[in-house]
Formats: sequence, C-alpha cells, structure tokens
Amino acid sequence: MLQRLQDPQYSFISDTDKAFIAAFDQAIGAIGYTSNGEIGPGFCWGRAMVIYVKRGVKAKQVAARIYIRDDNIALRLFLNGIDRHRDYLEHAPDFIQAPFVGDQGTCQHCHNERDGTCRFRKTYTLHGRRIEKCNGLVFTYERPVLDQLPDYMALLREFYGSKKQMG
Repeated sequence: MLQRLQDPQYSFISDTDKAFIAAFDQAIGAIGYTSNGEIGPGFCWGRAMVIYVKRGVKAKQVAARIYIRDDNIALRLFLNGIDRHRDYLEHAPDFIQAPFVGDQGTCQHCHNERDGTCRFRKTYTLHGRRIEKCNGLVFTYERPVLDQLPDYMALLREFYGSKKQMG
C-alpha cells in the first residue's frame, strides 16, 4: 500500500497520513481483512477511499474505510451490536469512545423513519445513557494518528472476533 501511495496522483496526501494508511493496511490485513491494494474514488466522502472487506468471502461485508480528503484522512469503522460490547467501550480511551458518545451522527429522526422505526438507526446504551445514531454517519475517527493504531485495531478485534481468532 505504501508503494501505491507513492504514485503522483496521491501527492496531495501528507506523509503522516500515508504512513497511517500503510500501517493500518498491514494491521487489518493481519486479522483477515483486505483492500486488495485498491484505492478507489471517494465519492461524497473525499477525494479517494480505501475499503476493507473480509478476505476470501463472497459476501463483502465492509469492516472499515479510509476516506482520503484533500487535507486529511478519516477512518470509518462499520460496527454492529454496540450493546454487546458495552463493557469494552465504557473502559476504552476517550478518543475511542468519542464517536459512540459524542454528537457525531446523532439520529435526527429524518425522512427514513417509518411508524417510529428506522432501519438506519443504531440504538444502544453507554454510561447509562440511551444513544441513537444514524448508521450512515457513525463511528468515524477524523484525522487518525499512527500512535493510536493499536487502539483502533483492538476495537476492530473486539467487534470482529476474539484476539486469538484474529491474531
């Protein structure tokens, strides 16, 4: 991935962000997920995007994406069953908890709601507080840094399998 990021079309990405992308690519690869070395269009999320899916399966469930923007990157994790991981999250570092408990992605009960339900809403409880988030906007870490990579990977292992299973 680091070699791919050296292509002139990615010259707008800072060296710090390239280092994070390459390290994340390697770390998530070690637990069975891959981008196949592809960097695709970013659509509305940024200039480019890297998508990580489970290696070797037909149904390509996305585990993570890195949005590459003109001046930064963002790491978005696709996480479900938040309540099952309550103990882990409530004891995680503040920066890991931030997308779960902060205002980012707060459900606005928009036009997708039908008869009081919405298939895009994630509802869970953390620190005794009921939280509703919009699935399309949640669990994004803006400007992730390399020093925090072990914590991001621990979070992924918590949601996507045991440490023993995933390495």
